[in-house]
Amino acid sequence: MPRRMPYPRRRADPTITLINVVFLMLMFFLVAGTIATPPPADLRLVQLAQADPLVPPDVLSMTATGAVIWQGALADPAAYVAALPPKAQGIARIMPDRDAPATELIALARALRAAGAAEVRIVTERGTP
Repeated sequence: MPRRMPYPRRRADPTITLINVVFLMLMFFLVAGTIATPPPADLRLVQLAQADPLVPPDVLSMTATGAVIWQGALADPAAYVAALPPKAQGIARIMPDRDAPATELIALARALRAAGAAEVRIVTERGTP
């Protein structure tokens, strides 16, 4: 008696999986963009030819007038250094406006070092080649 072979199963359509992955990525970027605090609107970053493109979330902003802003309000360097998370290892970051006075920037860096920052880094914008 001849034995019948079962029909081969059809493979599942991978389109549904692809749609799910794209949808999850869309949701992630929407949420991540909403959570991130934007820099002050009138802040124009300094440009360098070679710079790290990642902007840290906890960074001091210095406006063109020399005002120091942290998390949307005027900041005190000592309070900023005291609030640095342990994983930051005492590294203070400054994001100056390109029109900020250099003397004010140096004074801020010295104040951060005096407040206990182990290192002061200046965050800049990567220039176009």
